[in-house]
Amino acid sequence: MKVLRVGIVGCGKIADGHADVVQYLEGAELVAVCDREPILAEQLAVRYGIPKWYGDFAEMLEKERLDVVHITTPPGVHLALTRQAVAAGCHVFLEKPLALTAADSQELIETVVAGGRQMTINYWPNFDPPAMELKRLLASGVIGDPVHVEAFIGYDLSGAYGQALMGDAGHWVHRLPGKLFQNMMDHIFNRIVPLMPEVDPEVHAFAYKRRPEVRGDGTDALLDELRVYLRAGGVSGYGSLCSHARPVANTMKVYGTKSTIEVDFNNRTVVSPATQRYPSALGRLFPPFQMAARYFAQGWRNVGAFKRSEFQFFAGMSTLLGLFYQGIRTGAEPPIAYGEILRVVGVMDRVIEQVYPVNAGGGR
Repeated sequence: MKVLRVGIVGCGKIADGHADVVQYLEGAELVAVCDREPILAEQLAVRYGIPKWYGDFAEMLEKERLDVVHITTPPGVHLALTRQAVAAGCHVFLEKPLALTAADSQELIETVVAGGRQMTINYWPNFDPPAMELKRLLASGVIGDPVHVEAFIGYDLSGAYGQALMGDAGHWVHRLPGKLFQNMMDHIFNRIVPLMPEVDPEVHAFAYKRRPEVRGDGTDALLDELRVYLRAGGVSGYGSLCSHARPVANTMKVYGTKSTIEVDFNNRTVVSPATQRYPSALGRLFPPFQMAARYFAQGWRNVGAFKRSEFQFFAGMSTLLGLFYQGIRTGAEPPIAYGEILRVVGVMDRVIEQVYPVNAGGGR
């Protein structure tokens, strides 16, 4: 197996997850990291025993002869960094969101294709064990044809990352055209869009700010509740990004012509709701016991996954990277189709246009 030489550019918090996963993947060696703040690169290198660290991306590319670059910076520089990486002969693995706009995303992918390289985006929850089980059920025909899909992502503004965001009006998320939504809603639409016909769906979005606090700075412009309706052909979808519901949830529900499946990414369950089969009072007693049995069985499956070391937080990233790296070695197609990625970013663009419209002065 060819050992791929891997580098990371952008040494913020998410880079630790990438470093942790790469170091345990067979056939990959994390040889260097880079950040425009050299102290961050040095600290990441020390934490993970990475041989080299740099404060200049071009220097890292020139000296390390990398096979793959992980781009874990804010999205505003993804396109420029991808151009540099591809020019140096590297494949690229990008954090979401892919770029600031759908047009930039299109150009980014075209850059990779023209350079004869491969890329993919870190839609890692879609490769977690619950998501892989859902894909198996869809492929088996158990669900039938999708009719409606719901995806719900919870977010805690009082958590560590939320406090960093809300405590700093200069945080890079506030500078995104879609602010918090743009940083999170990939994980809504990358679940709904693949189950729809391969056309641009109809999109209706609305958003609002529920929190009552007024800080008197740039953070006040941040909306924190998003609801989106989509439809393409005979399939509809509903997506929610919610900052105030508790407990913080991460769920998906697929309504099919044969069955309905509920996925809970936090609790790692994939179950089909029980239904009343008998029109009587006695018949209404059975479904809760059926559901209890299904969750119990899921619990035992999770025990098996835990024993197989498939229960770590970034298990999905490990699977996704394994597929991506193998495709680089064999020339196989990337694990996420480029057309699918572009349909997702196209939906995101239309959502942003609707909830943060450009005003007469040209700003948002």
